[in-house]
Amino acid sequence: MDSFISAGLIGLSLGAQYALLALGFTLIFGILGVVNFAHGGFYLLGGYVAYVGVSWFGMPYPLAVVCAALATAALGYLFELLLLERVIDNHLATLILTLGLYLVICTAVVVVFGPDAPLFQFPVDGVLHFGGVYLPLANLIVFAVCFAAIGVTYGLLYRTNFGRSLRALSEDRPVAVALGIRARVMFPLAFALATGLAGMTGALVTPILSLTPHVGDPVLAASFLVVILGGLGSLGGATIAAFLVGLVEAYAAVYLGGSKGALMLFVLVLIVLLVRPTGLMGVRTRGA
Repeated sequence: MDSFISAGLIGLSLGAQYALLALGFTLIFGILGVVNFAHGGFYLLGGYVAYVGVSWFGMPYPLAVVCAALATAALGYLFELLLLERVIDNHLATLILTLGLYLVICTAVVVVFGPDAPLFQFPVDGVLHFGGVYLPLANLIVFAVCFAAIGVTYGLLYRTNFGRSLRALSEDRPVAVALGIRARVMFPLAFALATGLAGMTGALVTPILSLTPHVGDPVLAASFLVVILGGLGSLGGATIAAFLVGLVEAYAAVYLGGSKGALMLFVLVLIVLLVRPTGLMGVRTRGA
């Protein structure tokens, strides 16, 4: 029973991390209609920015996390404004551009830092235990920060005029533009919000797991998995699916082993899509 509870707490921590990543991914898809292949690159970049801040400039770790979020948000803003905006309605071009940016980020990291993982550790260690339940303090802190960031993101999207404008653009862009919402202003801001969330997640998680030039690959795969499971374009579905995937991954790793755990995730997605082809909270749309 104790191991069951411990695995559940670890699963919730993983779910909070996946939720932050999936919120950014589905935000870009829902509002801009862009599948962002560079999402894992911003996660990777966030980890390296935090590493540079701590190791090279002696920043406190919390300040380095903030700098990572701001740096990735700024890069995302400029990328959307200067490049992506020019081809925003050409889906093939946006795929190529985002994939190209991801390759550029990975190559630049290898050139600057080398192919090996740098020594970057979470500043808090130790284990919190009550009864027979054990939970690493690092996971608990990351869960708390990610959960707070999720709450702030939802508040921004559902309690401010900025968020209402973004959701209006995602629902019906021509009508929203006709009502005076400036898509060319809102799109770069939405992209910056999404990439900032990815960068912050990378800065929080990579010190616990690992920081390598290709750590963004599994992140991109996990984001796809969560967004498809939750329903394309659904923020609520992405959040629910993220915690579900985190719990399944944690329990499968404890009771089945790592490789079988990955298989369980794909089986879960297959079952959900067979029952609900649009995902947990997706909406069926008219085909082209």
